[in-house]
Amino acid sequence: MAVTSFIPEIWSARLLTTLSKSLVFGSVANRDYEGLISQAGDTVQINNITDPTVAAYTKNTTVISPDELTTVDQTLLIDQAQYFAFYVDDVDARQAAGDLIGVATERAAYKLRDVADQFLQGVIRAGAGDVTLSATLAAADDVWGALLDLKVVLDTENVPTEGRYAVVTPAIHALLMDSARFLDASASGSTEPLRNGRVGSAAGFDIRVSNNAEADSITAGHPIGLTYAEQIVKMEAYRPESAFSDAVKGLHVYGARAVRPEALAVVTTAVA
Repeated sequence: MAVTSFIPEIWSARLLTTLSKSLVFGSVANRDYEGLISQAGDTVQINNITDPTVAAYTKNTTVISPDELTTVDQTLLIDQAQYFAFYVDDVDARQAAGDLIGVATERAAYKLRDVADQFLQGVIRAGAGDVTLSATLAAADDVWGALLDLKVVLDTENVPTEGRYAVVTPAIHALLMDSARFLDASASGSTEPLRNGRVGSAAGFDIRVSNNAEADSITAGHPIGLTYAEQIVKMEAYRPESAFSDAVKGLHVYGARAVRPEALAVVTTAVA
């Protein structure tokens, strides 16, 4: 790639595509407001309406009185910003085979992913109510028990069953693999389910694995609980004055909010 052929829109889209394929906690959030941000510091007003009343109807008798719905305002603040910048010396670029800048940009995306996923894990943890267990996670049955406790919490809050997720550490995933009740995504014969850390299903949850998951907990929920918005707002290629090289820099901004905390839950326990 040369600076003269660099098209920011294409490279920004490429970076976001790489991010979207690799985010774990970002993949379990909704992106309803993503198109409304353009820079760090943006705010998006989210209006949630109250539920209408459902009542019995009797023909020729019932007098229908419509509810006056009210809104509950929430603010999604785009308060996170991370950048990357690197250069490739002309001599190295000439001697090396392949697209060094393209590879480096994808690596930058994975680094951005890691920071964003840690942030999102914290937002979910702060927004969810803890379910404390006394048992340790020493075997597959312990993990199943924790998942069933999470299921009860979400069922009690009438959270939709379709689309529920649980994020675990690699160690907890290894415990689950000892159970015949765990449906391994790799057995499907397709690599599609393996994106975004998805490794299978158990107890009604899509199981996802992340190194950013806390060792003493299992995070669960539904995408309606968390909203996430991100943009690559700057993507530039340039020639540094002090070197013979091509350089690239980019700015990633994002924010998240637990908009429906009742759709999020965390089991906190000790790992044996």
